[in-house]
Amino acid sequence: MANKFMNEIRHSDIFSHLPQMHYMPRWGVLLLDLFLCTIAFWVSVWIGSGFFNYMNVGETSLSIGLHYLIVMGMQLVMFWAFHTYSGILRYSTFIDTTKVLLSNVMTGLALVALNLILDNTSGSHPLLNTVIAIYVPMSFVLLFTLRVGVKTLSENLEHSTGSPQVMIYGTQTAGVAIAKMLRASGNNPYRPVGFIADENDRHGYDLAGLHVRPLNESLFAWMEKQGVKHVIVSPLKMRALNPAKDLQIFIDHNVRILTTPYFTQMDNTDEIDAQRIGRIDAIHIEDLLERPQININMENVRQLIQKRVVLVSGAAGSIGSELVRQIQQFKPQVTILLEIAESPLHDLALDLKEHFPKSRFIPVIGDVRNRERMEQVFGEMRPDIVFHAAAYKHVPLMESFPNEAIQANVLGTKNMADMSVKYGVQRFVMVSTDKAVNPTNIMGASKRIAEIYVQSLFRKLQKENPNSTKFITTRFGNVLGSNGSVIPFFRKQIAAGGPVTVTHPDIIRYFMTIPEACCLVMEAGTLGEGGEIFVFDMGQPVKILDLARNMIRLAGYTPEKDIRIVFTGLRPGEKLYEELLNQKETTIPTANEKIMVARVREFEFDEVSKAVDQLIETSRHSKPFTTVTLMKKLVPEFISNNSIYEQLDPQ
Repeated sequence: MANKFMNEIRHSDIFSHLPQMHYMPRWGVLLLDLFLCTIAFWVSVWIGSGFFNYMNVGETSLSIGLHYLIVMGMQLVMFWAFHTYSGILRYSTFIDTTKVLLSNVMTGLALVALNLILDNTSGSHPLLNTVIAIYVPMSFVLLFTLRVGVKTLSENLEHSTGSPQVMIYGTQTAGVAIAKMLRASGNNPYRPVGFIADENDRHGYDLAGLHVRPLNESLFAWMEKQGVKHVIVSPLKMRALNPAKDLQIFIDHNVRILTTPYFTQMDNTDEIDAQRIGRIDAIHIEDLLERPQININMENVRQLIQKRVVLVSGAAGSIGSELVRQIQQFKPQVTILLEIAESPLHDLALDLKEHFPKSRFIPVIGDVRNRERMEQVFGEMRPDIVFHAAAYKHVPLMESFPNEAIQANVLGTKNMADMSVKYGVQRFVMVSTDKAVNPTNIMGASKRIAEIYVQSLFRKLQKENPNSTKFITTRFGNVLGSNGSVIPFFRKQIAAGGPVTVTHPDIIRYFMTIPEACCLVMEAGTLGEGGEIFVFDMGQPVKILDLARNMIRLAGYTPEKDIRIVFTGLRPGEKLYEELLNQKETTIPTANEKIMVARVREFEFDEVSKAVDQLIETSRHSKPFTTVTLMKKLVPEFISNNSIYEQLDPQ
């Protein structure tokens, strides 16, 4: 009954105002410390002078009052010397305790030294050594107890007003630092209640005052009983596990995963303090989909880019802007930012000036579809390396506007390729897509035609001049966080309270991070001898329905209960899964295990050039069905799906 009453008092709002009280001023801390030292002095006198006969202070030339003033005066000097009053009691640390200990020890030594000096000069000592010997440890105990008591009381009061309880996954240095930070920080709302260790790790002991529990079903039963709905993954633990696999157990149990924003920047040392851990954030779906860091041959990329003039088309787009940023570490002579969108290019230029003040950039407004403008750009800038990332990429839109897809993706690529040859570009790296394999939509087919053009162009040039421009194509899947991708779209729907719309329950996609894709694009540019189509290792495909459910859970909601998932049906041109290779294609390995070369059907340039010119001319006259018919003739494997153009396919 008494315990129940005390718990009710503790969790009531009686003390809720105390954590928000202003800090005690320094003079207040000093006075409180002196008061405790006064208690310690009189208790020491009482003990050292024969218990109740405390006024008989023994062989001393001073009265008890002067005795007290000398001890307090010396203690005050040491408090000032070590600044023991400068800390905030509720946030006392080991350093504060050390200052208090040193001040007390030095007070005792100074008093003993004073006795020795006076004993040698006048033959008497004013202070009782017995009192000093008792006073020093007793005063320290009282001062230490004050700080520990205030800190403990403050932590309990701060977390008694509904602070979410949290478990910390990881028992290494970073995990302990997180626990200490949460306890010490008055601005952090989470209250640590324990550590989580893997089943094969040691557990069942206490660490930093918190119990270490194994990761198993009994843990989640205990967490549910205790109302613990959050877990923080320490930086070192995050680095050691596979997020997509090892954190799924928390998502499945509706436990919200938190982490620190610096875990991807940790180095290999275990020396991680609480300040470096930083604030606590909810983990994002991108963190679960990320794969181990890509290792590329930095020296080869450096030799390709260093002191060269590099042109990036579509420079303000998701891939283009990241390419531009990564290129800077290899010190190009100048980077040309070719972009049609004025505002994004302006924003990119400002960002680059801030983060790369020593690099040289030339923003260029231009449309790759405008051959005369591209002639002007190449003639003036004379690039050595071209990364061609400008394209229309949204499947449903291109299904509605096939002529525009041809103009941007085919004509744009043709213009860039032709100018590269004319003005002696050394390497031309084209960014393509997995949707170009067995395309079922206009966008994928238009990119496949662009691939065919640059590959056949290279084959012709090789016969005429082996030292001509080397054309290289890179092909990969969806990119995490790119403009218009599914993850930002789902995130907006969740923020609005749902529903989250998924086209089909069985649809799957490959995902890759933007930095990972750009790393592989750059290295593919060094590996290629010309004419290759490089295919990237996209890892395991992700079921979009599972992606939606995980994003809802990570946001702190329960799928179908808090936020509904609605199936809207496949969009025009969309298929259930993307392929990285045609059935007739095979791959051969390269020096980088993440990059493979696709063996694809070869075309004669003269035939391709004639067909492409006809296709481009047709697209100018806004005859979509005629345009699509020519596309299917150029790419026989192009079979439309869920599209009005299915009627053009053989039955």
